[in-house]
Amino acid sequence: MSATATSVFDDLVGQEAVVERLRRAVAGDMTHAWLFTGPPGSGRSNAAIAFAAALQCEQGGCGTCPSCHTVAVGSHPDVRVTRTEKLSIGVDEVRDLVRSAALAPSGRRWQVMIVEDADRLTEQAANALLKAIEEPTIRTVWLLCAPTIEDVLPTIRSRTRLIVLATPSSAEVADFLVRHDEVDATTALYAARASQGHIGRARALARDEDTRGRRRQVVHLPVRLTSLGACMNAATLIHDLAKEEADALTGVHDAREREELDRAYGVVERGRRPREYAPALRDLEKSQKTRAKRRHLDVVDRGLMDLVSVYRDALTIQLAARSEVVNEEVRGDVEQLARTTTPEDNLRRIDAVFVAREQMLEFNVPPMLALESLMVSLKVQQGAA
Repeated sequence: MSATATSVFDDLVGQEAVVERLRRAVAGDMTHAWLFTGPPGSGRSNAAIAFAAALQCEQGGCGTCPSCHTVAVGSHPDVRVTRTEKLSIGVDEVRDLVRSAALAPSGRRWQVMIVEDADRLTEQAANALLKAIEEPTIRTVWLLCAPTIEDVLPTIRSRTRLIVLATPSSAEVADFLVRHDEVDATTALYAARASQGHIGRARALARDEDTRGRRRQVVHLPVRLTSLGACMNAATLIHDLAKEEADALTGVHDAREREELDRAYGVVERGRRPREYAPALRDLEKSQKTRAKRRHLDVVDRGLMDLVSVYRDALTIQLAARSEVVNEEVRGDVEQLARTTTPEDNLRRIDAVFVAREQMLEFNVPPMLALESLMVSLKVQQGAA
């Protein structure tokens, strides 16, 4: 929520229909469980948190009162947000949520339980959550977030009210960056196009030259996959760029967690480690390793979607479609790809990328192995390019 917000819903870019529906709910059209779906970057979690703030606000989400502020910063006593950097959310964590949900809120309004990664619930965890949703307490509201409705159990989605967020247009994202982040119009439009409607990614691209540079290297790859050596180099490049970005994202967080652990066990003050410190440190390091793996996969996945954007641009040119070209900065490469390949070639390439994503995210294929296989398949399909 931005500092200048006049409503908790102000930062939901391009989601006017969703905002109107949530406002009606706050005004009285309520139910006890909601499912927020939408593509990455559409603002699922932001929408759920804004809705939670509006439910706690005496004015329906003014954006400035203590209730709105404490929800936004994560300190409201009656709003609990569950998010994970791990591969899954386990049953023990969900049972803890269910126990908390059975308690009455400390304030006069709602107790709101937000699960940001409902698609990562294990089967046992999902079943534990289902029981709580089937037998709701009067003043508890569940807000679940997932990419698609198919990512949650049919029994859960049948008991929730669905909110579907759309991908905002490039113009809407660019306008948001100019107004909220004071980005110049040219950079804002580039970031909006390159992010393909992902607000968080657009902000990173607009603010950070290193982020722009890493993406630039990836989108230059397709026309250069002309030999087996080039394919192996491309796989290594994407893998290493992703690791560099993931390490930068997790490094500060990991260090802060280690400092907090040392402080909690008195290591800083007393200069020695109590017996209980070693197992706690092992647990922390295990958690951080799991989080780093997930973050690396997420960044690799983002790089693959950047590749897909190049092939879609080539299709746009080949089919004379009216869609905008995402990668204007490498239009020469895109036009070369369009001249020397067929639309069928590019559709096969896009399919190959999605197969590689599934191998890594669903079947735990090592990223480097999946990337090498993918790049070779793209080279084979490249033909005269």
